[in-house]
Amino acid sequence: MLKTNKKIWGTILPVCLVLLLAGCDTPRKKESEAETAHVRYLALRQEKLPLTSALPGRVASLVLAEVRPQVDGIITERLFEEGSTVQKGQTLYRIDPAPYQAAYAAARASLDEAKAHATALALLEKRQRGLLPGQSISRQDLDNTISQHGQARARVSKAQAELENAAINLSYTEIKAPVSGRIGASAVTIGALVTANQPSALAVIRQTDRVYVDMTQSSVDIIRLRRAIAQRVMSVSSDITKVRLKLEDGSPYTAITQTQGENFPHWIQGELLFSEVFVEQSTGNVKLRAVFDNPDGLLLPGMYVTAILEEGTINNAILVPQRSVMANNTGGHAVFLLKKNEKDNGTFRVIRRDVALDRAIGNHWLIKNGLNEGDLLVVEGLQKAMPGTLVKGAPSSPSVKGK
Repeated sequence: MLKTNKKIWGTILPVCLVLLLAGCDTPRKKESEAETAHVRYLALRQEKLPLTSALPGRVASLVLAEVRPQVDGIITERLFEEGSTVQKGQTLYRIDPAPYQAAYAAARASLDEAKAHATALALLEKRQRGLLPGQSISRQDLDNTISQHGQARARVSKAQAELENAAINLSYTEIKAPVSGRIGASAVTIGALVTANQPSALAVIRQTDRVYVDMTQSSVDIIRLRRAIAQRVMSVSSDITKVRLKLEDGSPYTAITQTQGENFPHWIQGELLFSEVFVEQSTGNVKLRAVFDNPDGLLLPGMYVTAILEEGTINNAILVPQRSVMANNTGGHAVFLLKKNEKDNGTFRVIRRDVALDRAIGNHWLIKNGLNEGDLLVVEGLQKAMPGTLVKGAPSSPSVKGK
């Protein structure tokens, strides 16, 4: 009986040990699988990226004319409505013309007198020339008459110039618009005394059918842009740089009849005219100027706008979602990449790589250097992915880039 029990236990014990070991191995296997993190990655690719800069700007009048008197006098009439459109040559004010009419009449009388004196001397010279061959007069008398005749002609010319000056001053009693445009408020009223070339303007006329937009750009950005173009990292499509505007409320500058909120607004584009050849020492900025059509009069002088300047196109740009970039302890930035595990095709090894950022493009970062096309960038599950660990990865659908 004892021998039989020993045989039974000898058979049961190995089986129990096998079952026990098998039962212990299964949870460990499941636990190991549970510890493998799951992440999502994005396969990076290079693309052509139009690059723009948003610059602060102010609207300025294309033509600004300050109306000032050119003669002294009392304003007797104002012949325009404030805020209206005036035409070049239109009379705006009248100054009392009485003293200038009197001066004109006196100048005309002086001219007539000078002409009469010159005519008398011309006749005298003619007679003396006829008498000279018979020696009825001396040569000296004739020379004196010729000299007096020349002085008389000079006085005629002087009187003629004085008459023209008097006519000009008389015409200046009607103050006319030097350019066409919209005129502002009048600084004087009827009865006001004005003086020639006074420092304060009577009114200001502005042309607003086309306007300037003055912008400022950092000299550092200009150097970076020129280097990128010289090194062919960036290409410029044309010699004319296009500029778009965003208004103070953040809306795009479009035709006033266009409904705001349209997905594809028809921007009114301007052209960059020039950039200054010096840097302002106080700000480190360079002034740029663009010109825009203003058919609806929406852009007013002095208005603040944001100018979107087309710098060029980056030929091999790499964009990454901002959420996938982390700040490191040295003040730089880093990302997590996946490297295929040679032993197991289903897993990846996490590696960390430092990157240099260029600028934000919507909700993405433009990478200056550090990443290459084909790199697998971790975009989800960053909190589970530690450098050197093995993870399981699945591709992530790329998000739409912000504008």
